[in-house]
Amino acid sequence: MLELLDYPFMQRALLAALLIGVAAPAVGIYLVQRRQALMGDGIGHVALTGVALGFLLNTSPVWMAVAVSALGAVAMELLRSSGRARGDVALAMLFYGGMAGGVMIINLAPGGSTANLTSYLWGSVTTVSPDDITAIAFLSAFVLLICLGLRRRLFAVCQDEEFARVTGLPVRSLNLLLAVTAAATVTVAMRVVGLLLVSALMVIPVVAAQQATRGFAMTLALSVVIGVLVSVSGTVTSYYVDVPPGATIVLIALGLFLLISLLALPLARHRARRAEGRTTPAAAPEPAAHS
Repeated sequence: MLELLDYPFMQRALLAALLIGVAAPAVGIYLVQRRQALMGDGIGHVALTGVALGFLLNTSPVWMAVAVSALGAVAMELLRSSGRARGDVALAMLFYGGMAGGVMIINLAPGGSTANLTSYLWGSVTTVSPDDITAIAFLSAFVLLICLGLRRRLFAVCQDEEFARVTGLPVRSLNLLLAVTAAATVTVAMRVVGLLLVSALMVIPVVAAQQATRGFAMTLALSVVIGVLVSVSGTVTSYYVDVPPGATIVLIALGLFLLISLLALPLARHRARRAEGRTTPAAAPEPAAHS
């Protein structure tokens, strides 16, 4: 198995998978908590426009995708918070506008076609370059710095915005920062998982961890462990079986989710019985019989 480490492209791919496995669930736990699990998909479609602009302007597609997806995520958050468009409507605009813009711009690029977007849409272990690793490492560090350093404030905002606002937290600024962090996470993962599947790596490890843990800290820790496990194992499997890495990672994540759910089912039933026992009032004593 260690023979794959002899190839520089696999070294880069495994390092990228490791970083992605840590960063994606770290921001995904906040999106799941605030019921925006599909936000990563919307940002991924906008990032496609950034990738196409990179080809058109002959610049780095990764960094251009970071800039465009961050702007798209901020625009969606501003629309949602202003009340002028519901969150699902703003997300739909990201989906359709991002995909259409990407396809149109890539066909305007010299020698460009939709085939140039394939590795970004579905991921490819063979195309992770040294420059990509530098970008992924930098963006992953940024994501972890925000998600861990501000975890208490972000948790409060995602749990109850009104309460967080009353306590004096800068709710809008934190929401915008979370949106930019989600955009950075999407661009981190697009080279290995692909833009169309990146949201799965942000959500499935978190949902799987929730089946077996109680409390935010334990859920975050287990979701990161699951994220690293599925991303690295999926990348290794794609090398040996010659299958797309993004689809492999997602399928392994889904399989692990089902396994954890089955193993956690008895524990959930036990907790439910204990909770029911605490809330059931004690039976009133029967009146004494009179002679």
